[in-house]
Amino acid sequence: MMEEKDVALRLAKLRAKKGVSARDMSLSLGQNPGYINNIETGKARPSLTGFLYICEYLGVTPSEFFDLEDSDPAKRTALCALLRRLNNRQLEHVTAIVEDLAAK
Repeated sequence: MMEEKDVALRLAKLRAKKGVSARDMSLSLGQNPGYINNIETGKARPSLTGFLYICEYLGVTPSEFFDLEDSDPAKRTALCALLRRLNNRQLEHVTAIVEDLAAK
């Protein structure tokens, strides 16, 4: 089970991957400049609506947010979107490449 400190750390990591400061993210979400910093330091918790806006801003689903084994869910989601555009032959080639890489 994910603890509060895990949520704060996950938020900080995903925000850093996006390359945005806590202040800029707060302002982009229409919040006060310290909003994200307060969540990341454990001084505050977002409402459910606030959490959903955070996920949307980071380009992740709530499920992806809580999946600690997925270090870059936004990148995986973007890759999946590209894979949907491939035809079956192309998808078979990509699958073979990924299987080869995963075996190493």
